[in-house]
Amino acid sequence: MKQTSYVRLMTAVVLVAVGLTTAACGKKQAAMPPSGPPEVGVITVQPQRVALTTELSGRTAPHLIAEVRPQVGGIIKKRLFTEGSDVKAGQVLYQIDPASYEAAHASARASQARAEATLGMVRLKAERYQDLVKIKAVSQQDNDDAQAALKQAEADLAAAKAAVETARINLAYTKITAPISGRIGRSSITDGALVTANQATALATIQKLDTMYVDVTQSSAELLRLKQTLASGVLKKDTATAQARVKLVLEDGSPYPLPGTLKFSEVTVDQSTGSITLRAVFPNPKQVLLPGMFVRAVLEEGVNEQAMLVPQRGVTRNPKGDAVVMMVGAEEKVEPRVIQVVRTVGENWLVSDGLKPGDRVILEGLQKARPGTPVKAVPFGVKPAAAPGPQQQPAAAKK
Repeated sequence: MKQTSYVRLMTAVVLVAVGLTTAACGKKQAAMPPSGPPEVGVITVQPQRVALTTELSGRTAPHLIAEVRPQVGGIIKKRLFTEGSDVKAGQVLYQIDPASYEAAHASARASQARAEATLGMVRLKAERYQDLVKIKAVSQQDNDDAQAALKQAEADLAAAKAAVETARINLAYTKITAPISGRIGRSSITDGALVTANQATALATIQKLDTMYVDVTQSSAELLRLKQTLASGVLKKDTATAQARVKLVLEDGSPYPLPGTLKFSEVTVDQSTGSITLRAVFPNPKQVLLPGMFVRAVLEEGVNEQAMLVPQRGVTRNPKGDAVVMMVGAEEKVEPRVIQVVRTVGENWLVSDGLKPGDRVILEGLQKARPGTPVKAVPFGVKPAAAPGPQQQPAAAKK
């Protein structure tokens, strides 16, 4: 009997404990507030002023370049410059053996002296005959011959003077000088080499590097698109600068610190590539840019005063390939919207159609944003409110 009473007592205790636990759970569940619509991060689209740029690849070229060639033939006696150094215009680079040219110059000067002496004698005779013919002391024919001889002697002297000048110029050409100032490259010949006038092979090349050209190519289709947007008024030229500014990105991806200006656009389309060559000018005081470097030029196309930008993370594609954004529409419900995107601007898409000022585009919480479902829109980047933890329950829930 005692054992039976003990079992009944324990059963009653267990039933009471289970009842108390169930009641407490029911109170906690009743105390928890019902969950609301999911929060999504949105941005409000507003038109803004955006400077549009395009990036084109190209090569650098020197502002001035001159190939040094001899203008007379002969043997190179000495090279008078250091390869890779800076030279000045007029600096002597090579010395050709001048012996034969000095002799030719001396011979020409002697011929000039002979012509001057002959001219003096002929002039005196012509003057005498001109006086004698007046008194009929000589015939008119003799006087005419004397006057003609005078003119011939004068012409011979002029030719002799020209020959002297030619010989002097050829003698001066034995000193091959730098036509421009700049940095000179390697020499293609050494001392003792035979050179000829106007030979095909250059002795050396001088390049002026303090200013550099950057030649880039742009497709004719892109150029037409740019002209159409400018003509329609969607894109406007920046009137603050008279010339288009250009920025440069070097081969290693680092930006070039000095801006350049667009100077020239080719007037003919290359038929093989369908592109047009553009030329920009960049200052190069520290000679960071070297001829032939591969660079990327960032050209300013114009300014869009009413640009609509949407971050790329908020744009998806539908099965047709159209760009789609999720928006918070009427009654705070999610609705999809097909948009027209033109190009990327940094981390954003430039939208040409499909959005209007004030539209709210969802960027965060897209996995919860099903079309037609109600959501709670919060500014993008604001952390959602944290759900209350066990220590933050209302006092009524603890009772």
